[in-house]
Amino acid sequence: MDLQILGFKGDISSVGETLNQINSIKKDSEIIQLLNADAIAGKRHIEHGVNQAFLAFERGENLANDLSVEICLRCSAQRQISKAFGLLGLKEGKMNLCAILIDCDDYTSELSSLFDLDDNVLVADAEKLKEIYSISDDELNIMDVEDILIDRISKLTVDY
Repeated sequence: MDLQILGFKGDISSVGETLNQINSIKKDSEIIQLLNADAIAGKRHIEHGVNQAFLAFERGENLANDLSVEICLRCSAQRQISKAFGLLGLKEGKMNLCAILIDCDDYTSELSSLFDLDDNVLVADAEKLKEIYSISDDELNIMDVEDILIDRISKLTVDY
């Protein structure tokens, strides 16, 4: 699997229209997934979530029928699609975006025509993530926020 993770700043006027634009860029076999970068703790967080989504499909333990939705579920460490989209889904207005490209050509320039390339949005904001994911101070005293989220993603598999 070829995985690219890019950060962008964008202003989304219509979620549906944005998804249509993304779908028009990629080939059928390719995956471009956009997530709310404010709820991302870094590239390892995304790499682990994507890996777990692929493994879930291989084992027949996927929670969603669509790999892109499964990636959202795993990266959010949630079992319910509505909760996952609530955390990581696109919303209208200004957003920090995490673009996940799987087995794709390099679409950096095409995506940069829609959004402003900015990998700084992928740097974890521990205070924001603590609130988003209800992370306790006790947890943060033991592990950093990215490791906490990776652990929670792994627990989805154990709890299956």
